[in-house]
Amino acid sequence: DLVEHRGPASILSSVTQFEMLYLIGLGLGDAKDITVKGLEVVRRCSRVYLEAYTSVLTVGKESLEDFYGRKLILADREEVEQEADNILKDADVSDVAFLVVGDPFGATTHSDLILRAAKLGIPYRVIHNASIMNAVGCCGLQLYKFGETVSIVFWTDTWRPESFFDKVKKNRQNGMHTLCLLDIKVKEQSLENLIKGRKIYEPPRYMHVNQAAQQLLEIVQNQRLRGEEPAITEETLCVGLARVGAEDQKIVAGTLQQMCTVDLGEPLHSLVITGGSLHPLEMEMLSLFSIPENTSESQSIDGL
Repeated sequence: DLVEHRGPASILSSVTQFEMLYLIGLGLGDAKDITVKGLEVVRRCSRVYLEAYTSVLTVGKESLEDFYGRKLILADREEVEQEADNILKDADVSDVAFLVVGDPFGATTHSDLILRAAKLGIPYRVIHNASIMNAVGCCGLQLYKFGETVSIVFWTDTWRPESFFDKVKKNRQNGMHTLCLLDIKVKEQSLENLIKGRKIYEPPRYMHVNQAAQQLLEIVQNQRLRGEEPAITEETLCVGLARVGAEDQKIVAGTLQQMCTVDLGEPLHSLVITGGSLHPLEMEMLSLFSIPENTSESQSIDGL
């Protein structure tokens, strides 16, 4: 799980030591989910950054610092995307770690950081970990039957994108499940504060499964009004997941309509739209998570 890169060439090594940039996955649960190898690197780095906007752990920065025995520097979206050179500064003469919830390649921003390092001649090393992209298998759906992943963002009064729905339709046509990553708003500015250049930020917001389901149903209704046949309906079987990897993770299986009223608690949430035709083992696994208060749910699982 350790890959070392020096410029354009890549070699596998767990012995040779160089001063470099380390991208380290933290997994999905708490401070203890970091790998042993990742923890060893963190404890010897001169600077340790914690990426703080593409995902969140179930524990805070202070808990990580206590467990790692190191002070962490929070790196928000603005710093990573606009001031990456600050993170890379002196990484060719001292070890610098960049910590990412899940796996380092879970967001394109992190690939950009690697490309910047390569252009500056700074060697880098990646230490992988679990991410929602593979841990979603905990719900019982087979990973090789997942199609393209989509993101569902918070709608506003003036911006209600539906374009991602084409990917859901394509996945359904191919019998593939769709993992929907739900929106995270961290250190976001209101339009007014942005225009006036005021560094005032909105409170963090995390989309819940029921909010995502409600937006999906509105897209379905809009398509019907336009005379289109939607790829999914109110009765399409979906799976809601919350805090995957944590001790209190929660999974529910039910129709899209049922997902509109479920309460899975604290973030982070994800939603899976099933591909339609399920393997018997998938159906049996989903029955473990079916919403109990509605008897039609077991029928919908058995019927797909």
